[in-house]
Amino acid sequence: MNKNSKNNCREKIVLIKGAGDIASGTAYRLYKAGFNIAMSEIENPTVVRRTVSFAECVYRGSWEVEGIKSVYIDNINEINKLWSEGIIPVFNRCHVEDFKKLMKPEIVVDARMMKRKNNTEIDEASIVIGLGPGFKTGDNVNAVVETYRGHYLGRAIYQGEAMSYKKQPGEVPGYSIERVVSAPAEGIFTSERKIGEKIEKGEVFGYVDYIPVKAKISGVIRGIIYPGIEVADHEKIGDIDNRNIKEYCFTISEKALAIGGGVLEAVLYFSKDEN
Repeated sequence: MNKNSKNNCREKIVLIKGAGDIASGTAYRLYKAGFNIAMSEIENPTVVRRTVSFAECVYRGSWEVEGIKSVYIDNINEINKLWSEGIIPVFNRCHVEDFKKLMKPEIVVDARMMKRKNNTEIDEASIVIGLGPGFKTGDNVNAVVETYRGHYLGRAIYQGEAMSYKKQPGEVPGYSIERVVSAPAEGIFTSERKIGEKIEKGEVFGYVDYIPVKAKISGVIRGIIYPGIEVADHEKIGDIDNRNIKEYCFTISEKALAIGGGVLEAVLYFSKDEN
């Protein structure tokens, strides 16, 4: 049981698919509200904002985001023990069906940000919520939360779907696509750069095989994928923040918290008749 639990309503089990920065912001919101959280991830996550993503525990065994600890497990029978210690369990996505059979989560949140329809179904739990494009209320989810930066960010949608995927990333003071570092080709990504470091425009961010990848703007490295991972051509491998505020690299973003707030609203909206 999450040690922050206040009452039976808030002891509900939530399965969050994905453990990247948006999923982790959602987990943070729900954890603080007292829900028991479990998260699933792929074998080699290509998460960019690793310092604020529970997915990092896949590589390190455990990881802490803003005071909340996560542990990567191979055996889902360990989950209750971790919950009793206030820890978020993260497991490989191949165990999702076993987890659902064993723990029977009341809430499922698809936070994988795949931006297209996937295998999530509306009958997976009493409350099923999808983040961003690829979900439609009454079809594969009960509610959708808007993920695109702007006026509607974080809004819980109970009829319809989120805005369609826009290839151009949201703007962070003055820059949009320039702040994103992408792979120039398919290959293995390597880098000695660290999150929180400053980098100047034109400096080498890392390499894909032997091809150098250079920064398009100056700023602080807010995110960089785990080195040694195979990446696809044009895949996002890093994020540079021209605001140059190092602390932002180690705290959950306003975007992730807004989306997490939308998820919390939707959960409480569908739970209100039970109280």
